[in-house]
Amino acid sequence: MKNRLKVLRAERNWTQAELANALDVSRQTINAIETGKFDPSLPLAFRAARLFGLRIEEIFHDEVPRRLASEIE
Repeated sequence: MKNRLKVLRAERNWTQAELANALDVSRQTINAIETGKFDPSLPLAFRAARLFGLRIEEIFHDEVPRRLASEIE
């Protein structure tokens, strides 16, 4: 899963520690999400979306090609 967390954090001049504190997670968790080593839980994704005033899909992007959805239909 790709995400825009690092960009959104940088736009606000927040450190990883400040974002971690706002989302009630560790700085290591923020680093793991930003580097793509960890996918956030759904509750954490909702908290991030509320914090940035965005929809979840505006922050986190599924890497599964769209053609898979058409193959299921």
